[in-house]
Amino acid sequence: MKAIHFGAGNIGRGFIGMLLDQSGYETIFVDVNDQVIEALNREKSYDVRLAGADQVVNVKNVSGINSKYDEDDIIKLITEADLITTAVGANILPIVAPVISKGLQRRLETNKTPLNIIACENMIGGSSELMEHVYKHLRQGEQRDCDRLYGFPNAAVDRIVPDQKHENPLTVEVEPFYEWVVETKDIKGEQPNVTGITYVEDLTPYIERKLFTVNTGHAAAAYLGRQHGLETIKEAMDDETVVEKVRGTLSETGAVLIEKYQFKREDHEAYTNKIIERFKNPSISDEVTRVGRGPKRKLGPKDRLIRPSVEYVDLIQKEPVYLSGVIAAALQFNDPNDEESRELQQSIKDKGEIPTLLQVSELPENHPVVKLVEQHFNH
Repeated sequence: MKAIHFGAGNIGRGFIGMLLDQSGYETIFVDVNDQVIEALNREKSYDVRLAGADQVVNVKNVSGINSKYDEDDIIKLITEADLITTAVGANILPIVAPVISKGLQRRLETNKTPLNIIACENMIGGSSELMEHVYKHLRQGEQRDCDRLYGFPNAAVDRIVPDQKHENPLTVEVEPFYEWVVETKDIKGEQPNVTGITYVEDLTPYIERKLFTVNTGHAAAAYLGRQHGLETIKEAMDDETVVEKVRGTLSETGAVLIEKYQFKREDHEAYTNKIIERFKNPSISDEVTRVGRGPKRKLGPKDRLIRPSVEYVDLIQKEPVYLSGVIAAALQFNDPNDEESRELQQSIKDKGEIPTLLQVSELPENHPVVKLVEQHFNH
């Protein structure tokens, strides 16, 4: 079996690539990083270290293609592939879409077997969005043929990969825990036989559970930690005051998830406790500045802080006290090395905290969440 994976970064190698190898796939990584692609083709394997578990997994049967120079090779491989996956980042999906569309056009002529393309991105509806970008480059007749043969099933992925440097550019360290959930309704042909994938009929509860627990909790630890003058997530999770606020935040997001999706309370509490223990793992601790970067995006209307806060008000009909505190801390996040942080702080300097919040969150001025956040700046 042959898999093409777009994105040879730490998630691509340490998560998706590792599971593809364990499932018997030959994996060809597509990337623009000259050093990594050259190393993949030279060594044909790499090590994945499981942080804190004193375990190393050797991933074999891999190679690489440089997308800057070798588009024809990528197109040919797409005609032969049994599976395509991505881990490139949401903003790169439109960039990889043209070559995927060319490969699918060629495949329509030469190979009539079904193919699934799974975007393993930290976003909601990643595969659907990739499909939209791919279809922009196809004619209507080709789109109909692709609808019949090619699936773009959405996925939710979860694995913490800390910032790291190794002597070997291919070595990557990841946490032992992972979750890869794929929605079945858009799969064409047989389900990809990949060790570690959980197939579900409805992905939404799993995506939101991850977004409102892992992403919200990680952001809370970063912004609150920074507010308390701490430098790493580990330091933040060793601070009793910060941990209490992170737990409070996740109790509010948990209430939303339990109400929306009827998760069993004891099961969700166990999941939350597991997430908090992951944050405490010293082997995967990250700098709060790295986890907190991109505060404008994280304060967006559909993201990890604003959306659960609004739904808490709507569904639980109470004030999200802890979430509003994290939102206030996110507004105070000042990292000169992060472009979004600089933009946010300039806006606050020009207009003030609440007008800036209204702009990035798209909340109405009289919303209860806005009033709660405002209290943090009036004290």
